[in-house]
Amino acid sequence: MTPDSAAVESLLREVAEVVVLPRHRRLIDGQVEEKAPGEVVTVADREAESLLSAGLSRILPGVPVVGEEAASSDPALLRLLSTDARLWLVDPIDGTSNFVAGSDDFAMMIALVDSGKTVAAWIHHPVSGTTYRAECGAGAYRDDERLVISETAKPLSQLCGIALTRFLSASQRSAVEGVSARMSHVAHGVAAAGIEYPRVTTGSLDFALFWRTLPWDHAPGALLVTEAGGVVAHLDGQEYRPGRSQEGLLIAGSQRCWTDVQQAFDFAT
Repeated sequence: MTPDSAAVESLLREVAEVVVLPRHRRLIDGQVEEKAPGEVVTVADREAESLLSAGLSRILPGVPVVGEEAASSDPALLRLLSTDARLWLVDPIDGTSNFVAGSDDFAMMIALVDSGKTVAAWIHHPVSGTTYRAECGAGAYRDDERLVISETAKPLSQLCGIALTRFLSASQRSAVEGVSARMSHVAHGVAAAGIEYPRVTTGSLDFALFWRTLPWDHAPGALLVTEAGGVVAHLDGQEYRPGRSQEGLLIAGSQRCWTDVQQAFDFAT
């Protein structure tokens, strides 16, 4: 059974309006806490995940929900990703640090995984109201606009991208910085995959390099990019799958761009 995409989008918008946006730039003492070193969670994350999980269970009864906050409390939930189970992945607020800081660079994300493969995905930007969606074999969309990445051949020196270096070793970080100096522009990004993946589909980024590959961060965006004609793969060329814990993920608007950047960032292959 394929979920009703309009129902999922409506759920995202409703939860954004009821729980997330009312707390944007209005968080008070006691509503933010550190769940791990350098990782924060808010009351909005937890309430949004609870409402999204309940809503998704109504859309597809019996399909389990693996939310970021639930998995943080019970890591055993991640074992479902290594089975043939059909399940929902939920990131209630992607870019929580940005949300806490009052930035608009955060998103709400949902993916449906079947037998280890992402088959449908939604990324909602609450502030702008824009929703990105993708279905395996049926394309990628920004609201009602079909997204097709325009492949343009660019030399390495003209590429623009992001490279998140927070989780790299010192030597890896140095290698990335050295290669980045040979490109047109490489930034650290906004630390929100739900913001960066759509930028690849619209052409404002040629590539994005991530190291940590938590499934709720990457499953939605990976399907969006590949359905728009881009490439998402680990640095050794292996196809991305939500249940694979392998570090290092490169996203690009074309195979040529992916190969050029992968060969340049050869420290991790």
